[in-house]
Amino acid sequence: MLLLHLSDVDEASWAKAFAEALAPYPVVRQSDEFDPADIRYIFVWKPKADAFNGLDNLKAVLSLGAGVDALLKHPKLPDAPIVRFVDEDLSQRMSDYVVAHVTMHHRQFTRFQADQKARRWNQYYPPAAGETSVGIMGMGVLGQDAVSRLRPLGFDLRSWSRTPKAIEGVTGFAGDAEFEAFLSGTDILVNLLPLTPETTGILNRQTFAKLRRDRLAGGPAIINAARGGHQRETDIAQALADGTLGAASLDVFEVEPLPQDSPLWEIENCYITPHIAAISNEQSGVRYFSRLLKAHEAGEALPNVVDRSRGY
Repeated sequence: MLLLHLSDVDEASWAKAFAEALAPYPVVRQSDEFDPADIRYIFVWKPKADAFNGLDNLKAVLSLGAGVDALLKHPKLPDAPIVRFVDEDLSQRMSDYVVAHVTMHHRQFTRFQADQKARRWNQYYPPAAGETSVGIMGMGVLGQDAVSRLRPLGFDLRSWSRTPKAIEGVTGFAGDAEFEAFLSGTDILVNLLPLTPETTGILNRQTFAKLRRDRLAGGPAIINAARGGHQRETDIAQALADGTLGAASLDVFEVEPLPQDSPLWEIENCYITPHIAAISNEQSGVRYFSRLLKAHEAGEALPNVVDRSRGY
């Protein structure tokens, strides 16, 4: 039996779609009557404290989100494999966001927006894509997809990850020892890292100060579409104010929704979106997990299983 335990999404709609895709395999919601001992799979998003009570026969925990940092902190998380949502649609949506904001900062949107408001005709010519370095932190599925979309546009691409990654057309850096070298040649910094104790707060003033400063007018830019826990928002606000950063695109925040009194709302070179860079689409999500469940029941191995020791 598959149990759905979803918060802040339309659980009824997901349940209906799963029931149709998996029939005759039984699908239940958290409000239904069922014997917890009969549950073999649980599909979760923001599970409540009692989500896993009595689920002693689980074969897998299926996560609606690509990131599992919050799920791993659940005090009653069972010792069953956790499967992340990895899907072409999700990757495409994230890459759409990354490409849009990279090109916006590369073409100096902040500068020309200010000129427009001032009715100032200033024919500044931005550098060519090949003269602009985009550094991506995180070379998992999302990072590699973003690279594949940015490469045809001609940008100088760099990557930084926990372990070395050899990717065509990308200068790779790995580990703490190579972090400063990675930053020193980066004009636009994109964060797609998983949130772990090691990456918490990595977008801070010390990081920003090490970015390359002689290429983009106004200073380097950052893009965070991963987790709010990666950033120190006080540092971002200060760096945007004093020119350490020329611009920032933020889709995630330390507290969500972003509090009304956050100074980020008022900063003209800070571009805020409400955690919408990559949404888990119901149709693709049901298709992905239905196939996965059927294959696992037939004896196949689970894909995209989280390594709990690494946190992703």
